Amino acid sequence: VLFLQIVHILNMTSAKIVSFLLHPEESLHSLQNRIEFETGISTGNQELLLETGICLDPRKPASQCVIDGVRGWDSYMVYLFDKSKTVYDGPFASRSLSDCVNYIVQDSKIQLPIPQLRKVWAEAVHYVIGLKEDYSRLFQGQRAAMLSLLRYNANLIKMKNNMVSASQQLKAKLEFFHQSIRLDLERYSDQMAYGISSEKMLKAWKEMEEKAYQCAQAEDIGYLDEQIMALHTEIVELQKSPYARRQGEVMESLEQRAIDLYKQLKTRPPDHAYSDSTDMVKIIVQTVQSQDRVLKELFGHLSKLLGCKQKIIDLLPEIEVALNNIKEADNSVMQMQGKRQREIWHLLKIACTQSSSRSLVGSSLEGTASTPAATWLPQSSSGNTAPHPLSSLAAPEDGENFADVIRENVNYLELFSSILQEVRQEQSSMMVS
Repeated sequence: VLFLQIVHILNMTSAKIVSFLLHPEESLHSLQNRIEFETGISTGNQELLLETGICLDPRKPASQCVIDGVRGWDSYMVYLFDKSKTVYDGPFASRSLSDCVNYIVQDSKIQLPIPQLRKVWAEAVHYVIGLKEDYSRLFQGQRAAMLSLLRYNANLIKMKNNMVSASQQLKAKLEFFHQSIRLDLERYSDQMAYGISSEKMLKAWKEMEEKAYQCAQAEDIGYLDEQIMALHTEIVELQKSPYARRQGEVMESLEQRAIDLYKQLKTRPPDHAYSDSTDMVKIIVQTVQSQDRVLKELFGHLSKLLGCKQKIIDLLPEIEVALNNIKEADNSVMQMQGKRQREIWHLLKIACTQSSSRSLVGSSLEGTASTPAATWLPQSSSGNTAPHPLSSLAAPEDGENFADVIRENVNYLELFSSILQEVRQEQSSMMVS
C-alpha cells in the first residue's frame, strides 16, 4: 500500500476532490483523459497547477503530481482550473451533513442522553473542522493561481523590457540614418555639377529615406506599454487586496469553540442525564455562514486573478508580433545604410580612378612637350635658323633618350586606354544596379 501512488485533484470549478491511482509510468496525457471523464473538462482546457503555481510538464510522467516520501502524500493537492473560464461562480454548497448531525440541526432543543450526544457532537466537530479544511484547500488553490499569475507577469515584464530596448535601439538607428542620408544628399547635390551623377542612384536614396519613415512605425509601442502598465498596476492591487490573504480566522475560532464544547461534554459523567444541542448547532450555523462569506470573497478574487492572467495570455502574442516588426525594421535600416555606404565608396573609387587617369595623361603630355627640340633644331646666336652642321647633330646618347621617351609615352597611352575602359564598365554597372 505504501508504494501505491495516488494523486488528489481539487477541481476549482466545483470545489470537489477527485483521486486517481496512478499506473506505473503513466503519462500526463493519460491522466488528463481520466480527469476529463470525471470532471467534464476537456484536456485542452485543463490547467493543472502545483502548490507553487508551476504548471505540470506534459513531457514528464504523471508521477510528477505526487511528492516523494510518506508524510503528506495523502493531503498533497494538484489544483485543476478550466482555461475556458475566467469567472468562477462560487461560493459552492457546503459539504453535506450526516444524518445524526442533521437531526440536531433540525431541532437543536431536542433532549438526548449524554452518551448518544457525545457521538453526535463528535460528528458535529468533525463537520466544522471539515468546513474549515475545505476553505483552506480552496484558498491554497487561489494562492497557486496567484503564483502562476506572477510567473506569467514576470515573463510579460521580460518580453516588455526586450521590446522597449529593441524599440529604443531602432529609434537611435533611425535618427542616425536620417541625419546621414540628409548629409549624403546635400553633398551629392553639391558635387553633381563637376563630379559623378546617377539619377537612378539618387532616386534609390530618396526611396530609402521614405522607407525609413515607414520603419519608424514599428518603434511605436506606446499602446502596448500602456496596457502592460495598467495590467501591472491591477496585479499589484490584487496582491495588496485583503482577499489575497487567508480569511479563515473566524472559522478557526469556531472550530476551537466546537472542540472545547465537546471536551466539556466529554467530562460529564455518563449518567441518565439529558441535554440539548443548542450551543453546538449555533457553532455549526455560524461556521456555514462564515464559509459562505469567505468563499464568496475567495472566488471573486480568484476570478480577478484569472482575468488578469487571460489578459497576459492575450498580450504575449501582440508583444511577440511587435518585437518581430521592430527586428525586421532594424534589419531593413541596417541593410539600407550598408547599401548606401557601398554606393558611396563605389563613387569614390570611380572619382579616384578618373583623377589618377587625368594626372597620368597630363604628365605624359608635359613630358612630350618638354623634349629638347634644340637637339634637332639648333639655333644660331642671332636667332635665325641655320643649316645644321654635322657637329651639331644629335649624339647617339640623345637618340637613345628620345627612343626611351617614345616607349614611355606608348606605355602611358596603353595604360590610359585600359583605365578608360574600366571606368566605362564600372559606370555602366552602377547605372544598372
